[in-house]
Amino acid sequence: MAIQALELLERAFPTISREHLLQLAELAQVRHYPPNTVLCREGAYEQVLYLISEGKCSITKRLTEKEDMFLRLAVPGDYVGEMAIISDAPRSATVTTLEDVVALEIDRELFLQILRQNADLALSIIRMTFDRLRINDKNAIEGLREAYHTLEKLDKAKLDFIEVTAHELRTPLTIMRGYASMMLADPVIRENQVLREMVEGVVNGSQRLHEIVNNMLDVQRIDMEQLNVASVPVSLPVVLRGVEMEFRHAIQQRKLNLIMDIARDTSILYIEADPGLLSKAMHHVLMNAIKYTPDGGTIRIKLVYENHPELGRIAHIMVSDTGIGIDQEHHKLIFEKFYRLGDVALHSSGQTAYKAGGPGLGLAIARGAVMAHQGQIWVESPGFDEQKFPGTTFHLILPIQPPQRTAGEGVKKQGRL
Repeated sequence: MAIQALELLERAFPTISREHLLQLAELAQVRHYPPNTVLCREGAYEQVLYLISEGKCSITKRLTEKEDMFLRLAVPGDYVGEMAIISDAPRSATVTTLEDVVALEIDRELFLQILRQNADLALSIIRMTFDRLRINDKNAIEGLREAYHTLEKLDKAKLDFIEVTAHELRTPLTIMRGYASMMLADPVIRENQVLREMVEGVVNGSQRLHEIVNNMLDVQRIDMEQLNVASVPVSLPVVLRGVEMEFRHAIQQRKLNLIMDIARDTSILYIEADPGLLSKAMHHVLMNAIKYTPDGGTIRIKLVYENHPELGRIAHIMVSDTGIGIDQEHHKLIFEKFYRLGDVALHSSGQTAYKAGGPGLGLAIARGAVMAHQGQIWVESPGFDEQKFPGTTFHLILPIQPPQRTAGEGVKKQGRL
């Protein structure tokens, strides 16, 4: 048995002298394990090093409660659980036998006794352990690189699909809207309440679909850094009042209290910006506040002018609400495209209804529009609570005169600079 252990140790540790390996062989025990036996369990504090003599083992790492990532196979000549010998840290992965396995076991305490007596052996083991860690790190980095490239390709394919689909939908939607609007203008239909309501439903539905298609195209342009910024002198109070008018009916219907708190600064009449993009950003931020504020709640839009250490003179827009709030863990993720909070099945229908559903594009578009102006956008909220309604505040800051840049530059930056 000692000869078998020595041969296995020589295969696993070829740089360690035979004399030192003989000492280890005297401590080792050969054991047999059936398939599906867990030799090492991730997160557990264990004290055994295993050298595989016969059979194969899988090495996996837990990603989520329901998903494990396969790292590699352990085959004859490999050793696993080496960190248990030199460290009190928990296992970093799970090792499970795939078939009948014969393994050489070395207990930590006995192993340490020899290391204390033999500095050369200790140095050799530590050196080999660090070599193994370097190899593992290299493999992990390579795996991450491959995963990143795969995700890039998938994301591009998704964006291409969005662009093609959106363009294909726009033509029939435009025709539908045009004919429905013409029908709605017909006196015969307008005088018939049933027909009028049916045609109005078609007009409103096609308008909603048209908005979704435009949002899809906006997100695609942002991701492809093709968002064109046509800067002209813009009056922010006019933009904010325009967005207020856009949602006035929904606000009245929901019995919300919208407060406009606009600073009176006669020295700043305009900022250099794209009025269309700013309107889109404010549209989506205000719509988010309306969706997640219960009926009878309050929304405040505040505009002040401040000095910023990096951007100079800025316009600072704050949209605050008395809604259900957002947990800290979601503060950055909500600006990602298609990201949604809560169970989709529990969302109510209607564009501005309480907790209304949506494709998860609005805040991504708002971020893209603000960042295209070299501004900043972020959210503050103490947390989520549907009983106490802690509220949420979105901050948008825009430089009064942004520096010159190429179209799309800065669009991919996230959150605060």
